[in-house]
Amino acid sequence: MTGSAQRPLLFLDVDGPLIPFGSRPGGHPTYRTGPAGPVADGNPLLARINPAHGPRLLALPCDLVWATTWMSEANECIAPRIGLPELPLVAWPEPSDEDEPGGLHWKTCTLVDCADGRPFVWVDDEITDADRAWVAAHHPGRALLHRIDPRQGLADPDFAALDAWLRAG
Repeated sequence: MTGSAQRPLLFLDVDGPLIPFGSRPGGHPTYRTGPAGPVADGNPLLARINPAHGPRLLALPCDLVWATTWMSEANECIAPRIGLPELPLVAWPEPSDEDEPGGLHWKTCTLVDCADGRPFVWVDDEITDADRAWVAAHHPGRALLHRIDPRQGLADPDFAALDAWLRAG
């Protein structure tokens, strides 16, 4: 295989990594960015998205994929604000009343299925050691489950860690 088929995937969550939340000394910085869109018009939290994240994400040697409950609204509201093209979306299964086995995050199994053996990075604020252990046991390729501090959102050390892991491939 050649081209993008060999590139790792980067599964990207929105709430936490791109939209920081929770208490933070001094509050969260806000940014003026591009078009808002219908969902964004009433959502003041979108002003917390750093527009510099788009170019930095695009510079990473990977294929970006939305891994968020925002679904198509990520492409409609968030991508234009930070200069991302329309990205593929993870199609989540219907919610279940049952807890995931072993304390797994509800996204974990689906992301491993979507990766289909390809190397991948998962950027989220809810990743735990249970998710890391399950992925290590069930995914044949390389994987980095990178937890973001939701009060901070993506920061310089996160981009450095992602870039280093992706280039080490």
